[in-house]
Amino acid sequence: MTALAVPDPADRDDLGAFTARIVRLDPTALVRLRGEGRDGPQGARPYVTAWAATPFDALATRSVPGTVEPGDVTVAASALLTALAVDRAATVDPGPAVPAHLGDLPPSEGWAVVDDVPAAELDALAERGLAMARENAGPLGPPASLLDQTVLTVQGQGPPVKVPLRCLFALSGMGFLGSGPAGAPGDDTVRVSATGSWLRLDARFGAVVRRRVTALPLIVG
Repeated sequence: MTALAVPDPADRDDLGAFTARIVRLDPTALVRLRGEGRDGPQGARPYVTAWAATPFDALATRSVPGTVEPGDVTVAASALLTALAVDRAATVDPGPAVPAHLGDLPPSEGWAVVDDVPAAELDALAERGLAMARENAGPLGPPASLLDQTVLTVQGQGPPVKVPLRCLFALSGMGFLGSGPAGAPGDDTVRVSATGSWLRLDARFGAVVRRRVTALPLIVG
């Protein structure tokens, strides 16, 4: 039996909100849950990281303190949402494991912080991109050439990092650009990090990750 344990009700609400947004974007979506440990002031603390594909060819992710058994399992997002929203217990059954899974995930190490960008700036860019997408949408939605358009170039210590419109659409569609309580640290910035082949945008309510180099599809059987 699969078991997801998230002791803090606020953390369960955060994971539930993440899952609800994934279901809103794609009712048939899958969520991959992975257990991991992180070092803190009182030693290693267990975390559960949720990964899900978005319609914008970018991964969305959110981590909360907790554990999952087995330590790497993929479930239907709708089943996970039901468990978190209806059961509302510290330990829930997130639903049966499914054979399909999110494919190539980014590495946990090797990330370099490029810069912090005001969330309001990215929100404005996403709004302008949405207007362009509406003007150029066809039967299958906006063309890939528009979604792949670079809307922001971030320069740090190393080579410049290009951020495509599709990543901003994923941030906005997941509600990650929302503002938090006034004065909360990091509530108005998005951190841009990169490896040689991955791009990551960390906002207050979650992160979006995408390959900088084209690889296999995000969903594999």
